[in-house]
Amino acid sequence: MVMAKDLMRHSSTFLLPSIPPHRRPSLTYALVVLNQSLPRFTPLLWKHSQLRLCADGGANRVYDDMPLLFPLEDAFDVRRRYKPDVIKGDLDSIRTEVLDFYRSQGTEIIDKSHDQDTTDLHKCVTYIRDFALDLDKSNLCILVAGALGGRFDHEMGNLNVLCHFSSLRIVLLSDDSLIHLLPRSHRHEIHIQTSVEGPHCGLIPLGIPSRCSTTTGLQWNLNNTEMRFGGLVSTSNLVTGEKVTVQSDTDLLWTISIKKL
Repeated sequence: MVMAKDLMRHSSTFLLPSIPPHRRPSLTYALVVLNQSLPRFTPLLWKHSQLRLCADGGANRVYDDMPLLFPLEDAFDVRRRYKPDVIKGDLDSIRTEVLDFYRSQGTEIIDKSHDQDTTDLHKCVTYIRDFALDLDKSNLCILVAGALGGRFDHEMGNLNVLCHFSSLRIVLLSDDSLIHLLPRSHRHEIHIQTSVEGPHCGLIPLGIPSRCSTTTGLQWNLNNTEMRFGGLVSTSNLVTGEKVTVQSDTDLLWTISIKKL
């Protein structure tokens, strides 16, 4: 007898100016900023998050780029307002003046230069999972800003973090798109925030082929369809409404475009 899979809901309400209280799932957000250009909506992610970390050189990006998003305000005031709670990594990219500034503002600095086997994102996710004692982790979602673009090996390292921490909700974000994992252990219901995302989307098998994937709510739905590299992968698809459902025998990556408003 095949057991029915539990339902896992997904929604990009963190891209909205305010999150309606009735929207499900109701999540606790943590933000990790990587060393890539800040998405224009980073202040929104910051506002929605209860914990904010910079992964090494991500602190340079917050220090340099956040004031550019508020050109009418004093840069020093912006930097004090958007102060990360934690800077963690091997600290080989953060500039000395940036490190000194945030240390003077009370940011916790965690030097993991002895660990060269994991990426700075991996280190930050580990911290959130294991050491952020004041954070409600029962419905935790980790938002990663600056996770896409730049060096391809860095992007692949970030995708590997999704796989390594497959039991956690982690969303990789850039100015143009987002990516998160759809674990094979669940069936999935994705609620589309049509004002800020879509219509372009994709479903991509990661690691091993999918022998059987089924969807609803897409322009080109899958119906017990096999997907694999070297064969069919569902790229350049389109959402047709406000809900997409997905079920697969393997983990899949879900990606959707973010609108430039």
